[in-house]
Amino acid sequence: MKLAKPIILLASIGIAIALPHFFYPIFLMKILCFALFAAAFNLLLGYTGLLSFGHAAFFGGAGYCAGYFMRDMGVGPAIGITIAVLFAAALGALIGGLAIRRQGIYFSMITLALAQMFYFVCVQVPASGGEDGFQGIPRGDLFGLINLQNDLNLYYLVLCLTVAGFLFIKRIISSPFGQILKAIKENEPRAISLGYNVNRFKFLVFILSAALAGLAGSTQALVLGFETLTDAHWTMSGLVILMTLVGGVGTMLGPFLGALVIVLLEHRVGEIGSFLSQVTGVAWFNSLGESVTIVTGLIFVFCVMAFRRGLVGLFIKQK
Repeated sequence: MKLAKPIILLASIGIAIALPHFFYPIFLMKILCFALFAAAFNLLLGYTGLLSFGHAAFFGGAGYCAGYFMRDMGVGPAIGITIAVLFAAALGALIGGLAIRRQGIYFSMITLALAQMFYFVCVQVPASGGEDGFQGIPRGDLFGLINLQNDLNLYYLVLCLTVAGFLFIKRIISSPFGQILKAIKENEPRAISLGYNVNRFKFLVFILSAALAGLAGSTQALVLGFETLTDAHWTMSGLVILMTLVGGVGTMLGPFLGALVIVLLEHRVGEIGSFLSQVTGVAWFNSLGESVTIVTGLIFVFCVMAFRRGLVGLFIKQK
């Protein structure tokens, strides 16, 4: 049993390294970016019990910030992503500072309202490109050594950033700080009675979650070469909630599985519908490509009803 985890880890790394030789690297990188985004959100919901409806502001905002500095200011991707992460952390401090003193649905609604205010700022600011989006973000090179125009080189950079993000989250939740977060989630009044400044811990984890979401958003902007208003809209916040709950809230593997399923559905549900139509002879399946939201909603309902811990519940023992 002690050897099982290292073997699985090494096998997973080997598979991840080999994947871009068999599948489209851009598609794989998009999955990795959304997996990191979901993991950042899971740090807040799964381990602290805070449901934010405003994480799209950090994801999309960091994408715009990275794009602006890389395209208009001429900085390299390393500096651009770093500035974007700092921007997302600062935005998280602003939103978290205003929302963190409220609990439950009031906290969620405040994060939603503030994130939508940021969205409308993105719509109105000329530098964002408005409804046309922010186009022409250059990939450049990494420290003048690695050409990121090459999809394989960029894929391995994104893989390293995603793995680093997951390891950072794992370190957080296994630390004394993480144990306090779990205590807040399980019984906040008891945590307060033990002398912990609960609001301070919530504020810090909110900033950490925002920064990691910013890392995911800025990395995706680098991969795609553009940033759109969709990434800053409230529907993106709903999408990351869906990914986290479908995969398995409060688990390390859950966000990755959730992102994999949702992104696959968005890109392949039309092909699946065509296949089912040919097999069953039912013409209605051909319209599945136009009904992605319905399909993902049905999968969400099924996972919530069948698996208490999402898809991860298929692989771990239920308590």
